[in-house]
Amino acid sequence: MEKRGVLTKILTIIGAFLVWFPVLAPFIFSVGALLGDGIFRFDYLIPAELFPFAFIGSGLLFWASHRARSQQKLIVSGIALTAGSLVAGQLLAMVTGLASGETEPVGLPWILVMGSIIVYILGLVGIGVGGIFLLRDLFLPSPKS
Repeated sequence: MEKRGVLTKILTIIGAFLVWFPVLAPFIFSVGALLGDGIFRFDYLIPAELFPFAFIGSGLLFWASHRARSQQKLIVSGIALTAGSLVAGQLLAMVTGLASGETEPVGLPWILVMGSIIVYILGLVGIGVGGIFLLRDLFLPSPKS
């Protein structure tokens, strides 16, 4: 049975915000630095550093999609992609010595670790899009049969 009540809507709104925040934060902080200091600074690692927000938001969206029986495949596949790429990138950074600083950030190991962060961000975008679609499904009136 579909549950599209207030709880599901609140879970979806909060979850979507928490998932989109790490994706949009580098742009927000860059504009702030540009306006404040007059220097453009873009930290592409912020989405990974804000993982706790994405983790909680993903969990809320998973719960809401399960309750509403909507957008489950998109949200679950995004969660799997983000978790897998983040763990793989961290393991690769540890094994190659990039995480400890023993290895210079150049070459194939660096490209693979940065690629895993890009895949992580794309997975977050997928979860966020699933959250937007879920919001649409929850707030638009269902068609009468």
